[in-house]
Amino acid sequence: MSERTKDPMSWREWLVTRILHRYFALSRGMTLGVRAACFDDQGRIFLVRHSYLAGWYLPGGGVERGETCFMALEKEIREEGNLRLGAPPQLFAVYHNRHVSIRDHVLLYLCRGVTQTGPRAPDREIVESGFFPLDALPDGTTPATLRRLAEIRGESVPDAYW
Repeated sequence: MSERTKDPMSWREWLVTRILHRYFALSRGMTLGVRAACFDDQGRIFLVRHSYLAGWYLPGGGVERGETCFMALEKEIREEGNLRLGAPPQLFAVYHNRHVSIRDHVLLYLCRGVTQTGPRAPDREIVESGFFPLDALPDGTTPATLRRLAEIRGESVPDAYW
């Protein structure tokens, strides 16, 4: 089964992703992103739903010039969820995200004891977000997110590809 059939994108999602990656290809030699598996003290996972992509995702984003991966991680969880780290994040795995680009890599961090400083109001980027029990994930949780959570729970070996 190809990556395309495992995690199908709508034509709009595909187009937006392609445009963004073409821009990044001109502005960066390689793209690097961070994603955070943020767990609160109850063991619930924090997920976000974007305005421009279908489904529920782990929060995250690109690492900008002059920014460390840790700085990017803290920025993204703060911006996407009003989240604060409770303990130092642990690097879980590094993935090659060949889904949209042959040059993209994603660092997945485990973040435990995460707290939310206040509710995250919907905006142009994030239309919905929240903490969910692992046995009651929202409908539309993406296949890639489900694979990462299975890896974190030890149900499968981390894949080399996002």
